[in-house]
Amino acid sequence: MTTLPAPQPHEPASRFFTSQRLRLHYADWGNETAPPLLLLHGGLDHCRSWDCLARRLQPEWHVIAPDLRGHGDSEWVNTGSYGMDGFVYDLAELIHHQARAPITLIGHSLGGNIALRYTGVFPETVRRVVSIEGLGPSPAIEKKLAERAIAERMAAWVAEVRRLAGRAPRRYPTLDEALARMQAENPRLTNDQAAHLTRHAVRQNADGTYSWKFDNAMRAWPPHDMARDDIRALWARITCPTLLIYGSESWASNPAQDGRATHFKNARVELIQGAGHWIHHDRPDAVMALLNTFLP
Repeated sequence: MTTLPAPQPHEPASRFFTSQRLRLHYADWGNETAPPLLLLHGGLDHCRSWDCLARRLQPEWHVIAPDLRGHGDSEWVNTGSYGMDGFVYDLAELIHHQARAPITLIGHSLGGNIALRYTGVFPETVRRVVSIEGLGPSPAIEKKLAERAIAERMAAWVAEVRRLAGRAPRRYPTLDEALARMQAENPRLTNDQAAHLTRHAVRQNADGTYSWKFDNAMRAWPPHDMARDDIRALWARITCPTLLIYGSESWASNPAQDGRATHFKNARVELIQGAGHWIHHDRPDAVMALLNTFLP
């Protein structure tokens, strides 16, 4: 049987704040006199997925890593509907509650998308922003989505929400089985990485089984979002230095090649070799080396 690792000596404090009547959790790594740095995880993930980088950043930064609504130890939206406006609002509230602007933002995937949109709305509050594969759908996928009429997209969304409503959360009899699923999702993870991520990704049910903490409704992405031109207009409003990181073995489209990087005033694109979508897990040393050169 696999033994999950014991907690590290330096663990963050668990804290909470309220946003749109939701009780949202964040991990606070202390060092409150240092400049603030927020880490935003991706979809179906959790704030403790940043632990490896957070420990290395903490000596120079006041690191805060929130659980997005519907994830980790944050509350779920009772309607099961998760739009980007809500995520951006939560980030704005966390920064407002902390009274810590200007701040530095690092986000992965969904978290990177949130970080860029927030920075475009409130550019004066952000010193630097890093987005790890967080620009959303590629232009090719956007074009394909735009070819579907709104009625078709709405009907597909209704069907998917209905399907998910009738689907009970997966229950794993043991932590080992949950760990195996984590490793299958990203085979590049080391055993220690996968064990750590699993320990913080599950909660134990009353019958002793384990389920993922995220809301299954997150799998049904809303059928509408900001218009593509509006999103690009937000990117163009970003005035601070911007770092866009992509993996050479990821399915995500590289903005240096697909044209999206041209919408930023001051963006640098870096490709990390030998990494898939979870670059900060696949190549943490390479990511940290980039951050050391980019962050002030």
